[in-house]
Amino acid sequence: MNKKLKNEAVDSLFDAVLTLQTKEECYSFFEDLCTVNELLSLSQRFEVASMLRDKKTYLEIAEQTGASTATISRVNRSLNYGSDGYELVFSRLNQK
Repeated sequence: MNKKLKNEAVDSLFDAVLTLQTKEECYSFFEDLCTVNELLSLSQRFEVASMLRDKKTYLEIAEQTGASTATISRVNRSLNYGSDGYELVFSRLNQK
């Protein structure tokens, strides 16, 4: 965990997210919390991460998602050297 990220405000946000129980609740909360562009950027990064795990090339990912190579590179760096948050979520999604 990034110590620069951990504070009471972030803890409160994560506590709030953990109370969400349905996809519809997530839509309501995140539509209020984020701008459309912020939410689309987050979903794009998640899609990029999924495609990188599936061994897609940067070119394929850029063409399918519209993500820049800089964004793809940042997501790739998180997959390879991050806190394994993506892996945790992907493994749980695969259990369903």
